[in-house]
Amino acid sequence: MKGVFYGIGVGPGDPDLLTLKAVKLLQNVDVIIAPRTEKKEGSIALSIAGNYIREDTRILELAFPMVFDRSFLTEAWEQNKTVILDLLQEGKNVAFLTLGDPMLYSTYIYIYRLLEGNGITIETVPGITSFCAAASRLNFPLAEGNDILSIVPAILEEDKIATALSYSDNLVLMKVYKNYEQVAGQLKKHGFDGETVMISRCGFEDEEITYTLEGRECKMPNYLSTILAKKRSNGRSQ
Repeated sequence: MKGVFYGIGVGPGDPDLLTLKAVKLLQNVDVIIAPRTEKKEGSIALSIAGNYIREDTRILELAFPMVFDRSFLTEAWEQNKTVILDLLQEGKNVAFLTLGDPMLYSTYIYIYRLLEGNGITIETVPGITSFCAAASRLNFPLAEGNDILSIVPAILEEDKIATALSYSDNLVLMKVYKNYEQVAGQLKKHGFDGETVMISRCGFEDEEITYTLEGRECKMPNYLSTILAKKRSNGRSQ
């Protein structure tokens, strides 16, 4: 009998935010896949979930390189796919860890696409997203009444970001680490500078909260940074 493949969201950083279902599965699967990039020495997701994993559970830290050479990228991912399928064919139940929620901007989505259609059972376990955790941490309502909330990856082209900002009441800006200065300017231009906050590494010991975005351009935000913002015109911002 083939094993089951689980995609498990481990949340944004605080180990206490894992769901009960995630914890139960982590304590019962045979193998845990902990994705990492080649530039980093370990898996952040594994560090979050580590206390819930049995000592005898097999852990595989597989590299998923973030490169633009499509041939190399395809080869690396195909190799990881083969490793996982071999384990499932052996009857092993395999869990793939991912930060936040598996179905939102996660590495898991790509591996899910590779595995679906191979005659295996796949179960996805939701996790708390970084922006939901940040909103609760900061007592920052994400949307009220008829507010339009947009989730925007800040690495988009400037015109696409501008379009999203033009029709949104509230914003979640993710991946702000690459073009922070551009994003800060866009927020001010479109009236989002009244109630705006950035949180980096939410839930970790070195968490950082920034309420004033102006003048911070000289310091590159951490990779795990999210901006929450409200438009002044919605009548609730100061």
